[in-house]
Amino acid sequence: MLDSRLRGTIVSCQAPADSPLHDAYVIAAMAQASVLRGAVAVRIDSPEHIRAVRDRLPDTPIIGLWKQVLPDSEVYITPQFHHARSVAEAGADIIAIDATLRPRPGGERFSDIAKRVREELGKRVMADIDSIAAAIAATEAGVDIIGTTLYGYTPQTQHLKPPGFELLAEMVRRLDGFLVCEGGIASPDMAERAIAIGADAVVVGTAITGIDILVDRYCTRVDAARRST
Repeated sequence: MLDSRLRGTIVSCQAPADSPLHDAYVIAAMAQASVLRGAVAVRIDSPEHIRAVRDRLPDTPIIGLWKQVLPDSEVYITPQFHHARSVAEAGADIIAIDATLRPRPGGERFSDIAKRVREELGKRVMADIDSIAAAIAATEAGVDIIGTTLYGYTPQTQHLKPPGFELLAEMVRRLDGFLVCEGGIASPDMAERAIAIGADAVVVGTAITGIDILVDRYCTRVDAARRST
C-alpha cells in the first residue's frame, strides 16, 4: 500500500546547515506546500526536521535520513544503524540509507543495517545507490525501494553527470521492485523522462527547494553579464 502511495513526485525538502532555511519550521512549511501542490511524499534530513514535518503532515509518507560526516568514511547518508533508529523514532516511514559498496563506519554492512531496520524498527528501506552493482546488492539484501540518489556523487561515479537515466534504464531491465530516479532532476521534462524510462517515482530537490543554490546561480550569471557590458 505504501508503494502505491509513493508513485509520483517526491520533494526533497532540505537546506544547507548555514542557511536561514535550515530551520525545522521552514522545512515543515516547504514540505506542506509541496504536498498541497501534489507531491505524494517528502524526503527529509535529520530527526529534528522529520519530527517537525510529521507534526504538520501526519498522513504524508516521509522518507527520512540523517546526514552525518564521520571520520574515515565517505558514507554520510544514515551511515549506521543508530542513525536509522533515530530517524524512525522521529516519524519517518521509510529510511534512506547509503547503499553504495563503499566501506561503512564501524564496519557495519548495509545488508545488516537494512535487515535490522525492517525487523527491529518495522520500517522500509530506501537504498541510495550509485551503480548497477550497488543496486543489485541492495536487491539481494531484500530492499524493495532503490534510488539513483548517489549517481555522480561518489568517487567511482564523479565523472558522470546526474540524472542517471542510463543507470535507471538498466535497473528497469534487470531489477524488480520500486525504482526511484533521484539526483539532478532540474526540470519537469527531466522528471517526465524518468517516468517514461520506467521509474515508479521521481525525487526533486534543488530545482524546487534549493533557494540558496538557485539564487547564487542567478546572481553569478547576472553579475558576470553586468561586468561584460
